[in-house]
Amino acid sequence: MTAAEALNVLNVRPQTLYANVSRGKIRAKPDGDDPRRSLYHGDDVLRMARRANGRRKVEIVSSETMQYGEPVLASSISTASNGKLLYRGHDAARLADSASLEEVAALLWQCDAAQAAALWPSSRLPRQPGDEAPGSALAAGLLALARRSAVDQPSLGRAPDDLRAEAARILDSLVDAMTGSCGVDAEAARATPAAPAAPAAPAAPAGGSISARLARAWRAEAHEDLIRRALVLMADNELNASTFAARVAISTGASLAAGMLAGFTTLTGPLHGGAAAQFAQLIAQANASNADDAVRHWLAGARPLPAFGHPLYRDGDPRALALLKTLPKIQPYEALAVAAERQAGELPNIDYALALLTAHCGLPQEAPFVLFAVGRCVGWLAHALEQVQANRLIRPRARYTGPAEIINAGIY
Repeated sequence: MTAAEALNVLNVRPQTLYANVSRGKIRAKPDGDDPRRSLYHGDDVLRMARRANGRRKVEIVSSETMQYGEPVLASSISTASNGKLLYRGHDAARLADSASLEEVAALLWQCDAAQAAALWPSSRLPRQPGDEAPGSALAAGLLALARRSAVDQPSLGRAPDDLRAEAARILDSLVDAMTGSCGVDAEAARATPAAPAAPAAPAAPAGGSISARLARAWRAEAHEDLIRRALVLMADNELNASTFAARVAISTGASLAAGMLAGFTTLTGPLHGGAAAQFAQLIAQANASNADDAVRHWLAGARPLPAFGHPLYRDGDPRALALLKTLPKIQPYEALAVAAERQAGELPNIDYALALLTAHCGLPQEAPFVLFAVGRCVGWLAHALEQVQANRLIRPRARYTGPAEIINAGIY
């Protein structure tokens, strides 16, 4: 089929057609009569059309909700709606213009003014023997959360105020661990005070706001506002893989730290949290040749294009748009964005924006991962608090695909 024929059958925008091609759901090849155009496999197009329009069995529909379907759990924390990401009804992009991560935490954790003011630890914990930072931010985060998971109380049956206070301590510990800033000198901490907060905002930790602590650890104080924006935009994004993992753990009554550890471990996978490393490879390929060839070569391997496209945002990731408006255009990033849209119909997502921010500010290579993990921990904790209130075990059923019962037969 030509593009026009495929679009007519699918009743979708061109970007959606190209996205299905890039994900390997619809096969395509160059048009022999015009190499600038493509032809699309008719069987694949018709199969996609049937999936969109046909009625399917309940168990199949239910299983597909686990893969970017309708939400599988009721939540009032965040949602992707009309091309926007909303935190309890507030546009995340607008919050990023002025809010701190602490203010967003107070919003998502449903703190009133008095609770917010008393939320954050009043002093840095002294460095303990064995607290030396491991070799990477990932390892440091895993270790810090694992240590707390072994000793923290279960979450079930505890007062909401106690859980919020513990949530703040967990986030504080994670920031310390991932920046290697355990035991920051008090005088040095006071040398970089946090910006004054609004009356209902939580007081900043003793070492300054989280964005200030990251900026200081990275020696990027001049770029603290960009770091703050990125953290706010990363705070939550519905029931993604890490958030769902955190909620499952908390539904058993596990401690908040254990739930955070469950969420954090999902970031070790290349499909969630690993986009920055893959995008770095794409950047290297673009530098070695050019952006068009790099994208073409990547797509030829039937791999999802890292840092481009997002199933929740057909018209572009609003988090990326909110951050990119504050950043300059840098090559080969800009050329890759053009090539990705032309060849795959995909627009930059937040992973692209975090990588561009890192390049512009001269941040460490691990900065995109740290910004993702620290910001998202706020959302994980919000979902943990909500799951404690639900007081329900999350236990989906499996759709069995093995053999029927075998009677009177040995194993061997």
